[in-house]
Amino acid sequence: MRYGNRFLPIFGWLLLGGRCRVCATPIGWQYPAVELAATAIALWAVAEFSGWLLWVSCALGWVLMALSIIDWLCSRLPDALTLPLLLLGLAVAAVNWPTELADHVFGAVVGYSGLAAIAWAYRRLRGFDGLGLGDAKLLAAGGAWLSWQAVPLALLLAAILALAFVFADRAVRRVPLCATTAVAFGPYLAAAIWLIWLNGSLFV
Repeated sequence: MRYGNRFLPIFGWLLLGGRCRVCATPIGWQYPAVELAATAIALWAVAEFSGWLLWVSCALGWVLMALSIIDWLCSRLPDALTLPLLLLGLAVAAVNWPTELADHVFGAVVGYSGLAAIAWAYRRLRGFDGLGLGDAKLLAAGGAWLSWQAVPLALLLAAILALAFVFADRAVRRVPLCATTAVAFGPYLAAAIWLIWLNGSLFV
């Protein structure tokens, strides 16, 4: 399926009424929405960074967005994205804050071990999984980018965002909330990591 000019896909989608230019098959709003979100991430990064940090910030934001979408739709956070993101975070720390590299390595360790321990304890207490190790790997990547000091803040902020969304969603849809309600935690972890990376001083 194609919609409009390859360089202006959002405008093409609008001009063609959300349909393929060749076969007129409807194209969902999700496609231009993702493109708009990717553009917004880049513009947000431009407002905070310049030079090579701008490019790695865009990469961070785009990977976090991809992970959020995958977790939201498929309830999984693939290693093919979380592990390279972790390594990129350590590489950025090594170049930009070489004297603090150990803090970022420790951040990755704390991020993974903290959520992995929670997942283990939950399974022991409830008898079934309540948290996937993909979330632990994502928080490990966040620790690599943000350093260990920001890991508790990222986890707290993600929990607040998740609770706010869940309660708002239940209030709007009037669906009762129960202890077994499944919630994809990855999008909120990703949002917390992104917000702290760009505007960490606002949370201190």
